[in-house]
Amino acid sequence: MIEIRDYIESTVSISDADWTLFASKLKTRTFKKKERILNVGETEHYISFIGSGIARFLIPHEDEEKDVTFGFCFENEFISAYDSFLTQAPSLYALEALTDLSIWSVSYKDLQEVYKKTEVGNLIGRLSSERLFLIKSKREQSLLNETAEQRYINLFTERPKLIKDIPLKYIASYIGVTAQALSRIRKRIS
Repeated sequence: MIEIRDYIESTVSISDADWTLFASKLKTRTFKKKERILNVGETEHYISFIGSGIARFLIPHEDEEKDVTFGFCFENEFISAYDSFLTQAPSLYALEALTDLSIWSVSYKDLQEVYKKTEVGNLIGRLSSERLFLIKSKREQSLLNETAEQRYINLFTERPKLIKDIPLKYIASYIGVTAQALSRIRKRIS
C-alpha cells in the first residue's frame, strides 16, 4: 500500500489524516493469471492501483484467437474500465490478469466519500483519471501516427522487463497485426 502513497506524494503531499481515510477505503484484490477482473456487460465499481502483475484491456470474441487487445497496465499504475466507472454503466470491454495480479481497489461509493472528506481527495481522483486518459490518448496517437513496427519497438523500449510476460499473440493484437506479421517485424529488428 505504501506504493500508492509514494505515487501520490510524487505529485503532492498528503496529510496523515487524509491518507488514513483513503487507505481505510482500499481493499486488496488478487487474480490468477488469465482470470477476468471485469467482463463485458458488468459495471466497473473500482478504480485500482496495481501492486504487482500485468493486466490487459480486451474486446473478447467467441473465438479467443480473435480477441482484440487494446491496452496493458503494469505494476504501479492505475487500472479501471474508467468510462464504466464514471458512468456506472456496463462496460463494453473486459479486463484480464495476464499474470498473477495484486491490486488495491477503492469503490466508486468510497471514492466519493474520500472526495468530500479530504483535502487531497479530488487530487487523487484527478491523478488516476489523468493517468488513465494519458494511456488512452497515447494509444490512439500511436495507432494514428506510427507503424506497427514503431508501436512494437516503443512497447519493448518502455517495458523491456515486463514485455517478456506478455504472450506474443496479445502484443500482435495490441499493435494491430497478425502473429505472423509480428514474427516478421521481430526478425527485421533483431
